[in-house]
Amino acid sequence: MESTFTHILIAVDLTEDARNVAKKACALRTVFDCKLSCTHVIEPLSLAYGGDVPMDLSTIQDQIQNTAKSHLQEFATSLSIPKENQHLVFGRPETEIHSLASEINADLIVVGSHGRHGLALLLGSTANGVLHGSPCDVLAVRVGN
Repeated sequence: MESTFTHILIAVDLTEDARNVAKKACALRTVFDCKLSCTHVIEPLSLAYGGDVPMDLSTIQDQIQNTAKSHLQEFATSLSIPKENQHLVFGRPETEIHSLASEINADLIVVGSHGRHGLALLLGSTANGVLHGSPCDVLAVRVGN
């Protein structure tokens, strides 16, 4: 069995914790001499609030998108990830990360995990969601407390 990676996808939330996730992914990039891509998924406000908000959220959504795009570019550039390997997508994080990993033929997804358990895990962990149903290997990097 060959244990090498050719394309690693880092899925980040663009918080300070993302730096720790990136360090692990960059170390693997060096070891395996492989391609590195990154993604940030923006969950549409209509999904986050169940579509029950009686106002037009498009201006706020545009501001979120512009800020995220800028932060993703800064983050990716600091890791020497070229623009064509930077992916800002919209939707449910787990679904979009799986889709992107398949689309770009990633063979490893690196994601941060807070290591929650019990009720906190049941209520939703992106890392847990990415792990289940992933088209490739997943490395969950422990971050925060």
